Amino acid sequence: MELLQHFSHEHPLIFSEEQGHESEEQAYCSGCGELVLGPSFSCVECGFYLDKKCAEAPSQLNHPFHRNHSLNLLASSPYDAGPFICDFCGEICDKFVYHCSCHLDLHIKCALFSYNIAEKRIGELQQITRIDPSISMEIGNEELERAECFACWKPLLDSVYLSPDCGFYLHAKCVDLPAVNHLPLHEHPLILQFNSELLYCKICQETQRRGFVYCCSICKFALHIECGSPPPIIEDKSHQHPFILFWRRVPFICDACGTEGNYVFYICSTCGIIVHRKCISLPRTLKHPWHFEHPISHTYFLGQDKFKSWECRICHLKDVNSKHGSYSCSICDYIVHVNCAIEQYNWYDFDESGIIDESLEENSALQPYSIIKETKDGENVIVTEIKHFGHEHNLILSNDVKDDKCCDGCVLSIFTSYYYCSQCNFLIHKSCAESPRKKRLWRHRHMKPHQLITSDGIRICDYCRNKTSGFAYTCVECNECCCLRCALISVSLKHQGHEHPLSIQKYQGLCNACGRSFKFAYTFRCKSCNFSLHLKCMDLSHKARHKSDVHHFILTYHDDNDYSESHYCDICEEERNPNHWFYYCAICDTSAHPHCIIGEYPFIKLGSIYTKEDHPHPLTFVQMVYYYPECHACGELCLDLALECKTIGCNYIVHWRCEEFSLFSSDETDETNE
Repeated sequence: MELLQHFSHEHPLIFSEEQGHESEEQAYCSGCGELVLGPSFSCVECGFYLDKKCAEAPSQLNHPFHRNHSLNLLASSPYDAGPFICDFCGEICDKFVYHCSCHLDLHIKCALFSYNIAEKRIGELQQITRIDPSISMEIGNEELERAECFACWKPLLDSVYLSPDCGFYLHAKCVDLPAVNHLPLHEHPLILQFNSELLYCKICQETQRRGFVYCCSICKFALHIECGSPPPIIEDKSHQHPFILFWRRVPFICDACGTEGNYVFYICSTCGIIVHRKCISLPRTLKHPWHFEHPISHTYFLGQDKFKSWECRICHLKDVNSKHGSYSCSICDYIVHVNCAIEQYNWYDFDESGIIDESLEENSALQPYSIIKETKDGENVIVTEIKHFGHEHNLILSNDVKDDKCCDGCVLSIFTSYYYCSQCNFLIHKSCAESPRKKRLWRHRHMKPHQLITSDGIRICDYCRNKTSGFAYTCVECNECCCLRCALISVSLKHQGHEHPLSIQKYQGLCNACGRSFKFAYTFRCKSCNFSLHLKCMDLSHKARHKSDVHHFILTYHDDNDYSESHYCDICEEERNPNHWFYYCAICDTSAHPHCIIGEYPFIKLGSIYTKEDHPHPLTFVQMVYYYPECHACGELCLDLALECKTIGCNYIVHWRCEEFSLFSSDETDETNE
């Protein structure tokens, strides 16, 4: 009987040649965590198992892909925090690990597999087969469609070595990579190895944690496998001439995108241009979600007088250089950096490889209303009566904006032309009534058109996080909701609270309106003076009225009163920052925080109807000011927004906060976790 005293276990282990049987209890190897199916060592006393490969693994491994240090075999994670991430496969491991003091960590099976690959011991790897993924993908192998090579971490686009025993995928060309590479751009040999020092690639400037790199240990010069073996000639259908590889030890400026490159570029001697390898395949035109009106076209060189402004309309941080490549639309005087356009474009999911249906807005069946009556005012035709798809009655045009009216679409106060219903309390801005029934939102990843929903009910906007009774767009792919206000905000705009145009940018900092901090996210920013706005602050109404006041408060952006005693909120009586926006009533000389004026539910319209499942009658949103009945749910007085039954003889009333708790408690938890 063969016994083994393994360092990882206190008891002797007995060797067995037999494989596991289906009738027996399944055993898993304590070294690699996989099911034991072959020869193994086991402990009679406590059911500890090691397959033969893990049991006989050397305690110290001099790995060809890690020549500076030895790898030591440990029975558990070397870190106090617990399991580690394997630097070869990227999976979590809490079993045996080959560990190096330079923080290179490998599963035992990953270390042994990559060692045999490095030593070209293909015969020692069990059940290795060479397959063509294009054939496998034809028969619907979804795993191969998603798989990436464990050496270069690129998709499996050509023949690979597949090891069903270990679950590793490798390109055939990556298995056959030379251990040493001599390239004209570096004076020392480059050795194939793990990137344990996290060196960035000198060509693409990116860091690849997993897989292999070619590296010079003397100079810390590293290249990704793909970057270190570029093809000598590339032909692309978007360019009439071939591009020839050229090695160069000094940086260059790419004529296609206008950014710097290093060491390797491709040249078209006919056109006199040099480009990054990745820029050879740039699309000639893009139907870009940030510029739906027309396609934007790629051009290598532009005339100095072609555009009024050379500011990039995406990043707004740096002008586009006319001497290098860009994307532009000459009709709209629209121009953007190549990398800005591509970065945003690649973020979206399109229906058919970026193809956008041009007929969406022209389809009459998708128009939001039909015309009932119209009149002529000189040469202008004015639509005076419509039948909107979101309301049961006809709507009549009005310009009477004297009273305090609220739009059912965006739930903002009405100060411009609107349509009203003569039979009920339905009002809608003329511009909101014209909102299309289907719309693509530049702020959302999926480019299938969003559907406009107008039905009764309360929903949470996934962008501003406000609860609203108004219209909203929902995504047919993921059901994400965008209120009408957020849907109508463009990527650049002029806000009356700031003198310069604002544009959407990624930013981490403070909002100038409320002083709260941004997480690194899209924000409305001013290029000229570093001004920033939250989306919630962008939504603040110009006029608002407090429930206990008869006057309108005006949104005010600067407090010119130097007297510190005036820098208090007259509602909550707390101090307010004079540099932040506030609401002010000139008649009463009253100032207040925005949230104290608009309340917790600024976008739920009073008077709108709500259907409650456990109540037989429709309920109406009301705001108690003087008479405070008791809530039927919690028994407390209804001091704020409530749902009241207007049916004669029914005295039912309930706090909205009591109702919303049961509806949105899971959503509130998700919002808190964000």
